[in-house]
Amino acid sequence: MSKTIAVIVGSLSVKSINRRFAQALIKLAPADVAFEFVEIGDLPLYNYDDDANQAASVKRVKAQIQAADGVLVVTPEYNRSIPAALKNVIDHASRPYGDNTWNNKVGAIIGTSPGGVATALAQNHLRAILSAQGTILMQGPDAFVQFTEGLVTEQGTIGEKSHAYLQGWLNKFLAWVETNAAKA
Repeated sequence: MSKTIAVIVGSLSVKSINRRFAQALIKLAPADVAFEFVEIGDLPLYNYDDDANQAASVKRVKAQIQAADGVLVVTPEYNRSIPAALKNVIDHASRPYGDNTWNNKVGAIIGTSPGGVATALAQNHLRAILSAQGTILMQGPDAFVQFTEGLVTEQGTIGEKSHAYLQGWLNKFLAWVETNAAKA
């Protein structure tokens, strides 16, 4: 396959369960798939007035997303929606007008939360936002993963109870990238 996947974690917390989850999930991928985490914590708040003179951090993020064959967005759910940091990176990468990094970018959304419905609402909101930007999102299977003990082992791998499902989900995402990145 030999693909590069940009990974965007919506949480900025150093204790982020979504970052731990993302790090464990990507260990399920074949060795010829490279994953590059896109750090979003240093982005300024989006301001239209800055479109003509984007910060170096914005240019770095846009370049990472653009260079990737696909984007994996791993989101927590904050107040029944997406985190502000995640919306901020979407806004920055879609600007200035005519330079939308998300347009025709192949992607998928996943996330985890301690709650029973996990990140279902956040993923729904994120799907609407990214689709409006022209992102070619994998439509299923959905993965609303409850963060329970053993989801991520002490060794940083996906636990036994969730391994088969998440392996299948990741395989479908990588196939989605393989099929659609060439068309984009």
